Amino acid sequence: MSYTIPIPENEDERLKILAEYNIMDTAPEMVFDEITELAAEILQCPISFIQFMNEDRQWFKSKYGFPDDLIETPRDVAVCATTICQNDLLLVPDLSQDERFSNLPGINSEPNLRFYAGMPLITPSGHAVGSICTVDFESRELSGNQQEAIRRLSHQVVTQLELRRTVIEMDQAIKGRDQLHEQLSAEKARSDDLLLNILPVNVATELKETEKVEPRFYSSVSIMFGDFCGFTKLAEEMEPKTLIDLLNQYFCAFDKIVSNHSVEKLKTIGDAYMCASGLPAESRGHAIRMCLAALEIQHYLGRANEQREKMRMQRWDMRIGVHTGPVIAGVVGERKFSYDIWGD
Repeated sequence: MSYTIPIPENEDERLKILAEYNIMDTAPEMVFDEITELAAEILQCPISFIQFMNEDRQWFKSKYGFPDDLIETPRDVAVCATTICQNDLLLVPDLSQDERFSNLPGINSEPNLRFYAGMPLITPSGHAVGSICTVDFESRELSGNQQEAIRRLSHQVVTQLELRRTVIEMDQAIKGRDQLHEQLSAEKARSDDLLLNILPVNVATELKETEKVEPRFYSSVSIMFGDFCGFTKLAEEMEPKTLIDLLNQYFCAFDKIVSNHSVEKLKTIGDAYMCASGLPAESRGHAIRMCLAALEIQHYLGRANEQREKMRMQRWDMRIGVHTGPVIAGVVGERKFSYDIWGD
């Protein structure tokens, strides 16, 4: 009589639950090995094992008495394929006398297994994902206490399986939290960098801490205002992209120059560039620093225009004005806010 592989009624759900445990093909774990050895000792059998069964194979998570190279067997030759279809202990005193199993390899041939006791590993959701089993080469029976022992050991295996899944889920949750924290930190860093591109450091710090910036009066600040000569005509004669790229090149160079002189860039308006020295932190020598920055900008433009003339390109000259006096500084707006100054 041929052996027909029994299939649990909830096979699709069972396989899904098994996959959620992520147990197949994992490394040996001491807690499962200890339960396997305990089963062999209590039932006085030379072989015991814990197996999990997917759609085509039974895989041994833990084994006692089997060769080291025996890792799995096909599902269609496994007695445990029957075990996972029931809710209680499968006890077969003599496999060779049971028509369901007598023709299976290992029973009608070496090593000629005879006794089998297998308890399904039933999860809290009611799915048998595997079994804990003991086998012997001789026919035998189990006492009532031995039968109850293997039932309890199956509960211990499922408990360890649930605990293992909980640990994995917690580890994944911690990794997810750490990843989210890193993402939030990166977003905060980008937000801070963006804020510092808009506001001076002290002002940005005040805004983050208090969500507002108190206006402040400065008795002496130096302001530089520069704009390109004949810009309207330049704009009419150049392609928009070329115009913007060149403006960006000049303004980026100005940003670097004023920063090197501890001068605070305030804003650009069209072709105009505005910066201040002596705020937001008051300092002596602000007028000198501002003049040095203005002279360096002039020098940079002079070199650039020499190159443009050699290439027979139109010059970009800039008018620069510097003034020193009292101002009020503060942040205006709520969404697209800006740091600005008011004064003569």
